[in-house]
Amino acid sequence: MNSQPAVEKPAEENNGDQASNDAQQQPSVDVAKPQEHEEPDMWEETFKSHTDSRPNGPESIGVDISFHDFQHVYGIPEHADQFALRSTTSGDPYRLYNLDVFEYELNNPMSLYASIPYMLAHNQKFTVGVFWLNAAETWVDISSNFSDKGIFSKVASFITKSNEIPQVDTHWFSESGVIDVYILLGPRPADVFRQYGSLTGNTKLPPMFSIGYHQCRWNYNDETDVKNVNAGFEEHHIPMDVIWLDIEHTDGKRYFTWDALKFPTPDQMMNHLSAYGRKMVTIVDPHIKQDTNYQIYSEAKEKNYFIKDKNGNAADGWCWPGSSSWPDFLNEEVRDWWASKFMLDSYKGTTLDTYTWNDMNEPSVFNGPEITFNKDVVHLNGIEHRCVHNLYGISQVNATYHGHLARSNGERRPFILTRSAFAGSQRYGAI
Repeated sequence: MNSQPAVEKPAEENNGDQASNDAQQQPSVDVAKPQEHEEPDMWEETFKSHTDSRPNGPESIGVDISFHDFQHVYGIPEHADQFALRSTTSGDPYRLYNLDVFEYELNNPMSLYASIPYMLAHNQKFTVGVFWLNAAETWVDISSNFSDKGIFSKVASFITKSNEIPQVDTHWFSESGVIDVYILLGPRPADVFRQYGSLTGNTKLPPMFSIGYHQCRWNYNDETDVKNVNAGFEEHHIPMDVIWLDIEHTDGKRYFTWDALKFPTPDQMMNHLSAYGRKMVTIVDPHIKQDTNYQIYSEAKEKNYFIKDKNGNAADGWCWPGSSSWPDFLNEEVRDWWASKFMLDSYKGTTLDTYTWNDMNEPSVFNGPEITFNKDVVHLNGIEHRCVHNLYGISQVNATYHGHLARSNGERRPFILTRSAFAGSQRYGAI
């Protein structure tokens, strides 16, 4: 602090009027008062109409990592940018924060739907990698003594400056968490990918139908529409393995249900497709419509399975069904409960030829900051969402995957599509 509290003189130095005058001239100082020059928004931040309470105050961690004798680095998906990552010295860093970004910009380091904090550097001799295991909002700055030059000037530069060795410097920083970083030494590309797989898991062999042609739109109207689309592919001899249903097949965007008027006999529809050797994928999003007559919602509410707001109430947000709540998939008990909903006796109308699309799981919250949760909503054991944001999608897909395994007693390989992803999502499905 700039000012100091008054120091009392020894008793023998104080006398009568002088002591009284000193007391009047030296005001008391509250030592607990914040500094006058403290930066704004340190303990609470406002973004448009949203307020982040930041109960733990400002946080961040960071590390500098340099790639010596490399001209380029690659990776840290998902960004709509060029293959070799650009220098960010004259612009924003690459951002890793899963968001529902409609009409995203090209050649931009902005966040998209997935965040994989995994970077590669490659030259003619070696390949190395970095895996930054942190699920909070993360930014990566990149600078290089070889970047941002035309190809001819690059060649000329390194011919005339033969002693100059290329180097890419990166700065990784996350809002919260701990520094948990893995250096993958290769030396070959296959070695780096094997090492990354040993850390995060490898992609399972997909079911054969899933690598075929999928037919999807928003939205097929009813069972007759589905049968007509199937018949059209037959009539024109066009191979097709899977047909998809978007949100309108449900009863008012209540997932695990069917619109009784448009899809009155979904099991018969499924069996009709199966007779042609085809499968179906239905959408199952994480936002749960707030309706006490909706079994999924009433069960989750009764079991206290929803993510909480900062005041301890079930977090409320707006999505396709209207007012919604979101299961806390970081809780293993919640994941087991969600998995059970894919059993055939629970998800009525489905068969073993019905598979799942987990969409909107960044999570997308239409009336939230940046169309997602406030960072101060709370998960199991009081964990703030800011610390685990990029894990939400993978946690939902984890539960969905194990639900599919259980319904066939482990005899059929699941097919799951997810929009949101993090390192390790490849264990459960496709993006």
